[in-house]
Amino acid sequence: MPTGQPIPVIIDCDTGVDDALALLFAVRHPGIDLRAVTCVAGNTDVDGVVRNTLTVLEIAGAADVPVARGAARPLIEPARSAQHVHGADGMGDLGLPAPTRRPADVDAVTLLRREILASPRPVTLVPTAPLTNIALLLRTHPEVTRNIERIVFMGGAVATGNATPVAEFNVWHDPEAAAVLLTAGVPITMYGLDVFERVVVPGEQVRRLRGSAEPGARLAGALLSHRPAGPGTVASADPARDADPAGGIGDAGAVCAVVDPAGITTRLLPVEVSLAPGPARGQTVVDRRARPGEAEIHEGTREQALVDVALDVDVDRFVRLYLDTVAG
Repeated sequence: MPTGQPIPVIIDCDTGVDDALALLFAVRHPGIDLRAVTCVAGNTDVDGVVRNTLTVLEIAGAADVPVARGAARPLIEPARSAQHVHGADGMGDLGLPAPTRRPADVDAVTLLRREILASPRPVTLVPTAPLTNIALLLRTHPEVTRNIERIVFMGGAVATGNATPVAEFNVWHDPEAAAVLLTAGVPITMYGLDVFERVVVPGEQVRRLRGSAEPGARLAGALLSHRPAGPGTVASADPARDADPAGGIGDAGAVCAVVDPAGITTRLLPVEVSLAPGPARGQTVVDRRARPGEAEIHEGTREQALVDVALDVDVDRFVRLYLDTVAG
């Protein structure tokens, strides 16, 4: 648990299932001052993301956190949703109520700039979505970097991808935006698939959350129980979820890493994003070699971003942290 002042945090998300888990954690952890949430197309369309974000914050008792609508599509590519994973509504088709308030009357980039520069302490920016909003912010208002402590983003993979064999969804969705992020000039932590997929809450604890009388904890249990439907179908009730409802906290792990960075093992490594068309587009190329290879010897060393790449995670530690925070 933190002993000092809460960390000012802004989350940029595409609220589906695990972004919602991240929001529930951020709202409830005493070490986080959630200053704003911005929305971008990704898991579902941007208007659905805004709706889902507002609903989750209301259920969590944080209806005063400002929310803004951002980019409806990547910088270059068309939007490509992950509704086959997150359900037709992006939230597991749980039938959640519509929000009672509207988003802020400014766009996401404007809200990001305003809240970052207004913060009395440097902000930790946590993108859990395609990085379109962040790229637009950095290119339009580079002065914000003077008040950003660190960017902890959920995205990328050292080993295996999920959108393609080598590319993770958030980076694959907008590779150019991810490449811009890496030039931010501030410390960056990459919380990628290598750790993302490992932090799983056991079924017994998920059932306990689902049975809670407290709305936020109960929502966390329902989200952790969600199972994606098969290809070409809409996510729906799955009898297996009652028998074994264990579920991963996903994006919430990146927020856990903000308040408990010792829970992940990182190495400062060169990272670049593959932008060329073809099967490697969107890959985060992480250089783990101990010494330069033939390409550098013969062609010279390219300038690459140095990123704190998460290579391992203390699963039990993050599961306890998540449950202690959300279940209260």
